[in-house]
Amino acid sequence: MMNAKVIGAGALLLALPVVLVSRWIGAAEARLVEASSVTPPQVAIAAEANEAYCTPELKQILRRVLQSCGLVEGGGGRGCQPVEAKSIATMSDKDFNALFTPMSGRGGIIQFDQAGAALDAEDVALVDKMFADRRGASYFLVVSRASPEGAVHVNRELSRQRAETVLSHLQTAFQDPDLDKQVGLLWLGEEYAQLDPSFCQWPRSGTPGGCDPNELNRSSFVAWIDCRL
Repeated sequence: MMNAKVIGAGALLLALPVVLVSRWIGAAEARLVEASSVTPPQVAIAAEANEAYCTPELKQILRRVLQSCGLVEGGGGRGCQPVEAKSIATMSDKDFNALFTPMSGRGGIIQFDQAGAALDAEDVALVDKMFADRRGASYFLVVSRASPEGAVHVNRELSRQRAETVLSHLQTAFQDPDLDKQVGLLWLGEEYAQLDPSFCQWPRSGTPGGCDPNELNRSSFVAWIDCRL
């Protein structure tokens, strides 16, 4: 009788690990099934960025600029306008510039010599720094101006040359095959949206001392814009 009890107890002890292992495996399988049924958290997609400064007004202007540059569906050729700036931005100079004020941490101002459109070493360093600081944004905007000296038509052409000089440098320096789909140009000459002294606080190339209004507007404003259109 004792032998039968001992044998029975031994068999029970031998079976116990098998039962426990089976239960552990079953519990693990249940956890795997549960985990697979849970939707993983959505990772933020950089191209879907939509910063707080992306107001409806800024989006409208950005969309018009990108269309005129051929960067979005329905756009024209690669050449960018405007000669008539107010066909792009139907608002006052002050309101137009106010759209860009919240972007002071993302933008820079490339200051050119009077009547000049060439980039010097300091200009190049600032353009490269701003372009490298993409943070997943989709569009790099170049807004060029001219100071009031000289004829209106000359300043229109000069601001166009400044915008295209920045684009040409980016094409050479970065050789990104998608660059033409990323960079939007807007040239304003002297007629529209001259920068006011508040922009003196932005990162700027050029004279490190005071901030002369004419020097400030012989320039190209550059920045990545994180707006979802």
